[in-house]
Amino acid sequence: MSMLKEFRAFAVKGNVVDLAVGVIIGGAFGKIVESMVQDIIMPIVGKIFGGLDFASYYIPLNGQPYGLSLAEAKKAGAVFAYGNFVTILINFLILAFIIFQMIRVINKARDMTTKQEEAAPAAPAEPSEDVLLLREIRDALKK
Repeated sequence: MSMLKEFRAFAVKGNVVDLAVGVIIGGAFGKIVESMVQDIIMPIVGKIFGGLDFASYYIPLNGQPYGLSLAEAKKAGAVFAYGNFVTILINFLILAFIIFQMIRVINKARDMTTKQEEAAPAAPAEPSEDVLLLREIRDALKK
């Protein structure tokens, strides 16, 4: 029973919940970027290089004819499928750039908050009871 209580305490801590939310949002965001790359960027790149489906570009390594689809060419033997790799690489670069920009914005906001805290004058702390008592004694001795 003790292990169940420990797990419950671990699972409801703020950091674990924040991490879970981040993973879920990151997965959804990854799908958005993947769709953007697959449906918007790569068709344009494919059109520039003479084809519509860039992900199916390959170099046959087993003497297969070039007219086959990527799936057919893979069935016939080894292929160097560079189109799919380039698509995934572009996907990664876009995600990495967006994450870099998000971290940059967060760091700037954090730096601004730190500067504002440093610039704001600190309120004088209330003197302790000992200090107040010593002041009373000092004032009484002056009289």
